[in-house]
Amino acid sequence: MKIAFYGSSLVSSYWNGAATYYRGLLKALAARGYDITFYEPDAYDRQKHRDIEPPSWCRVVVYEANSDALKAVAGRAGEADVVVKASGVGFADDEILAAVLDAAAPDAIRIFWDVDAPATLAEMAQDPGHALHRALARLDLVLTYGGGDPVVRAYEGFGAARCIPVYNALDPETHHPVAPDERFSCDLAFLGNRLPDREARVEEFFLRAASLLPGQRFLLGGAGWDDKPLPANVRSLGHVPTRDHNAFNVTPKAVLNISRASMAENGFSPATRVFEAAGAGACLITDAWEGLDLFLKEGEEVLVARDGRDVAEALAALTPERARAIGERARARILAEHTYEHRAEQVDRLFRRFVRSRNVEAAE
Repeated sequence: MKIAFYGSSLVSSYWNGAATYYRGLLKALAARGYDITFYEPDAYDRQKHRDIEPPSWCRVVVYEANSDALKAVAGRAGEADVVVKASGVGFADDEILAAVLDAAAPDAIRIFWDVDAPATLAEMAQDPGHALHRALARLDLVLTYGGGDPVVRAYEGFGAARCIPVYNALDPETHHPVAPDERFSCDLAFLGNRLPDREARVEEFFLRAASLLPGQRFLLGGAGWDDKPLPANVRSLGHVPTRDHNAFNVTPKAVLNISRASMAENGFSPATRVFEAAGAGACLITDAWEGLDLFLKEGEEVLVARDGRDVAEALAALTPERARAIGERARARILAEHTYEHRAEQVDRLFRRFVRSRNVEAAE
């Protein structure tokens, strides 16, 4: 099957947290025989901050961020068996959605793939004129990379024919143990861009923990933190390219995952960081959210904190030996149950079942 995928960026993770998800999932689908073209706009300086070149397993078409270029690439949707419009493209999202649905072949599977379902659903609840309200009747599937039953119920309540979570996962060829790197030496590291929906939680879970442990070293990675006041024991790195993520994860005694507020409230939304860290064999401390036990077991494969004091207490009590054991158990669990091969199998099964069902209906 041919897939036309319209998303933010495959080749750049700059201000684009979905890149790891896209790469892992599409690479695994390509290994199952899918012919994939990824269409991404030249926006937000992402092309100036590429961290991979176009891969062998997917064609990448970069188009100018203007209406003529948009129309041209949207028209290519008519060549595909599966047409995917992802959320958060970052340029003319509503126009792209309408254009690719108009161009899609009559028998193509039409999908909206939401990589930030809590935010999308909040917008839809507040805006009766939201483009998705109109588009849902034309979509065969809504896929999300998190959210569980609350997101499924919300989307189906808005009229989606079917909503299915396809969770983040691990690409073990990309995220794996490496040698430590002194650049990332510290007791606790956190990697995440500065976003309104995350900043207060970073202040509580990371910066408060640093203030409570002045004798320990903390490392902050991610874009947008340059003018943020930080405790004296916190060092800021700025953007960390994906090629350095393995070393960033394995070098500290522990790494911290902090969900955005909307993700934590909905639950069942493991960030790519969870799987990157586990894949590298890192000891992960995460904020608490419903559904975590589907992926990692608290106390054995991950440490869980309810606030910054919990983070500080967990870190203060953590020995290097226990940190290594937690990381090893987490890696084994994720490799056994949560790789992108597992997710691609799920998606492939879903697509083929959909095609069979449609063929049966056509024959009746």
